[in-house]
Amino acid sequence: MIRRWAALGTVAACALAPLQAVAEELPKLVLQITVDQLRGDLIDRNSAHFGEKGFKRLLQNGIYYTNAHHRHANTETIVGHTTLATGTDPAVHGMVANLWYDRATGKPFYNVQDPDYPLLAKSGVDQSTEIDPTQRAATSDGRSPASILSSTLSDEIAIANAGVSKVFGVSVKDRGAISMAGHAGTAYWFSKSEGRFVTSSYYMDAYPGWVDNWNEAGHVLAYAYTDWNLSGTDDSYRFFEFDDADWETDFPGFGRTFPHPFGAWDSKYYTTFLTLSPAGDELTASFAKSLIDNEGIGADDVTDYLSVSFSSTDYVGHIFGPSSLEAEDNLRRLDQTIGQLLDHVDEKIGLENTLVVLSADHGAAEVPGYLEYLGIPAGYFNFDNIDKEPAAQALINEFDVAQELIASFSQPYVYLNDQLIMDKGLKKADVARALARELQKMPAIAYAISSEDLASSAIAKTTVSDAVLANFHAARSGDIYVVFEPHWFVGDFDGLHVASHHGSPWTYDTHVPIIFSRPGMAASRVSTRVETVDLAPTVAAYLRIKAPSGARGTVLDEVLQSQ
Repeated sequence: MIRRWAALGTVAACALAPLQAVAEELPKLVLQITVDQLRGDLIDRNSAHFGEKGFKRLLQNGIYYTNAHHRHANTETIVGHTTLATGTDPAVHGMVANLWYDRATGKPFYNVQDPDYPLLAKSGVDQSTEIDPTQRAATSDGRSPASILSSTLSDEIAIANAGVSKVFGVSVKDRGAISMAGHAGTAYWFSKSEGRFVTSSYYMDAYPGWVDNWNEAGHVLAYAYTDWNLSGTDDSYRFFEFDDADWETDFPGFGRTFPHPFGAWDSKYYTTFLTLSPAGDELTASFAKSLIDNEGIGADDVTDYLSVSFSSTDYVGHIFGPSSLEAEDNLRRLDQTIGQLLDHVDEKIGLENTLVVLSADHGAAEVPGYLEYLGIPAGYFNFDNIDKEPAAQALINEFDVAQELIASFSQPYVYLNDQLIMDKGLKKADVARALARELQKMPAIAYAISSEDLASSAIAKTTVSDAVLANFHAARSGDIYVVFEPHWFVGDFDGLHVASHHGSPWTYDTHVPIIFSRPGMAASRVSTRVETVDLAPTVAAYLRIKAPSGARGTVLDEVLQSQ
């Protein structure tokens, strides 16, 4: 699906005239900022050490929803990003997990993989250095938004403006850029194996010159032989005494104490270290600013769309935890990075001509070691370390088979062995319910809910079951959804131990900020509970266009009343 902008030239020119009539009332740019793993309490927790141009500037000219939540159960990156983009649940938009099991091929499926659209790059994921297990599991280096089953806000902006609007998504993560750019936009993301921003043939046949220029200008190499140092004085940090806590992940070569060295530019994990630090966000913002300059974002009176998804908070949170010295300093640096991006937008487009929307794809769990230090029960779950014999015996007694019934476990889903069930003449619904019953007896598992029961509504209605149902897509969801007890999660991912994780329906994972900001908006804090599905339809209403095709959220009146 190559963009045919030249063929649209005449149509675009004709479309501009009627659009001028409402131009003065509508923004020239919707800038959607998504901070990966920015839990809802972290802005207020760190605000005393923020400057005036980042988060505070947005709050001083905007509406801050302090009690916003994702309502789906699997609070992972692609799920949250696509929910923000579409205004609907994964049950509708289809992105139920970072990774799901493709029953047709019998292989894992990475959410934005697409063999039909290879990367415009020398190589894809480097299996020897990639620390994201979901990307390592992808069976193709190709990428596209084809698996997103609903239109996105960015799609609707393009539709409303006859394809004239410029639509882009930028992130370190491919899934963070692709989900927000939607089907009609163009996505760029950072390739750790290449050390440069890349895209796929879904979007274009060759890179614009400015992309090659940015990639060759030395931005990535500039961090070589430098360190991530604290940006403030030791006594200004809440968690300074927790530096080098034994519950943090000691990633080889990066360590768990400041300063964190980036090392030589050609070392094995150099680009990975950049993403484990504020450098990843700084590079993302630098590329986004170059995109604004070279693509003419906001240069006319037709509303453009730019998504910038910052990923370092997520990587830092996984390795060190949200309550760590590293997470604290990273947010200070992110505040500066956002401030510099807003300065650039103000200079080139004018913030008065820009609607800024900020949110997060999910929150974060505290590190179990930190909670245990405070006397709060928590821990890591490992199927290998529990006694599965009672469950196995129960299944053997009922079905004459046990472990073989499970084809795979891809968090949060258990997938059953359909062929074995068929060969033995068993009923899948009976097997799923029996296995769910036995799983729920295991320590640290709060709920195990079969998809058969979800599909037939044979479950008690609770906040948790509602969240799991919002995550249920018959073709992609697994056969049993597993919910761990609060403060328990799987910490081992193909050999890499992470200190913290996310992905549960508990409040610490669902709670995120939502901010709408534009000069002239009266600063306000709204504590009424709202949901992330409300964001896209609210922006659509602000722009006076239709909401995405699957949108199920409510328009937030405070934002419209601010116009």
